[in-house]
Amino acid sequence: MEERTRAYLRGRFRDHYRRTEITPPPAANEREWGFIPWTEGPDTTMVRHRSLLELGDLSEFLVRKRPRHVYFSAGRFRDPGASSMHEKDWQSADLVFDLDADHLPSVTLGEDSYAEMLAKCKGALGRLLEFLEDDFGFEELEIVFSGGRGYHVHVRDDGVQHLAREHRREIVDYVRGIGLEFEHLIETETVAGLGRKTPTERRTLQIEGGWGRRTHDHFMAFVDELLAMDDDDAIARLQAFDGIGEGKAKATLNAARTNREGLEAGNVTVHTAVAQLAERFASRAVERDNAPIDEPVTTDTNRLIRLPGSLHGGSGLETVRLGRGEIADFDPLVDAVPDTFHGQEIAVDITDGGPVELGGDSFTVSEGDQSLPEYVAVFLMARGRAEKEKE
Repeated sequence: MEERTRAYLRGRFRDHYRRTEITPPPAANEREWGFIPWTEGPDTTMVRHRSLLELGDLSEFLVRKRPRHVYFSAGRFRDPGASSMHEKDWQSADLVFDLDADHLPSVTLGEDSYAEMLAKCKGALGRLLEFLEDDFGFEELEIVFSGGRGYHVHVRDDGVQHLAREHRREIVDYVRGIGLEFEHLIETETVAGLGRKTPTERRTLQIEGGWGRRTHDHFMAFVDELLAMDDDDAIARLQAFDGIGEGKAKATLNAARTNREGLEAGNVTVHTAVAQLAERFASRAVERDNAPIDEPVTTDTNRLIRLPGSLHGGSGLETVRLGRGEIADFDPLVDAVPDTFHGQEIAVDITDGGPVELGGDSFTVSEGDQSLPEYVAVFLMARGRAEKEKE
């Protein structure tokens, strides 16, 4: 990035911060702060180990320094400005989740557009929130569009603040479905057998919530698909699974047809063949329903995370806090475009042409000098696809 481009972006970031009120996180004075300035060269230099006291008033700091990126720590410390983590004296930490479109298994890099990647990431956000709200019952959540490739979720319930890394790792494993075994989803109950002197065990799939419900939903969708077929097609469909021959396929289909109501109630162990089939859907549930979070972010009790309301120096977009009811209609390529960059065109030299989707419009820019809406030009400059044209 050339100096005139950096100078332009520094100036416009300052203009944005002059007209924007930033709300700091809770206990802001107990957190470490860091920022990346608009420095020369390909490498970025992180300035960290700062307390809010050292930065001064946050709004004034942003106007004065107009940083490229600005962060605060998930952790809270007795001395957040100390130069080593040991000296900071860790007290507690939010539980933070990071979803990055670049890391989603459903995203094909080089094929999916930026808009498509962000749409898939919002779908993953929905799955993550289901885990956090329904499975764990967390209530103190702050949801943030990162300004770049995804979303952050900060959990601030009292019950998570003092969790050690290994306990945060257990939460990561749960939302990722790591180590999930079908037997863990089965509930065993001793019942008196009708006409029998010896009690028997009844084994049912836990369907009230969690991975049991997810497994059951996928399994029952398959059962209903199966029962809608004629017998030959259904048997052929079952034989497509490894280890299911014609005999087992027929037994499975017959058990599904005669026990549909029981299966709906979670009694998937009513027949050995059905139980073996149902077990396969635990891995399918993990594959389709897990939340593909960036695992090290959640386990790190000292992690620096982007400040909501700040500008992302790699896109020129705003890091946006989202209410729970705002997510469905939120379009990051429209709603995260700062008002500061609307209303004028500027001249830039495009160094990397191609499609751009931003502000509700689609552009195809070609290499060379041209005038563009400023919000598009800022986006391209921040992403290294354009330079500010010489005056």
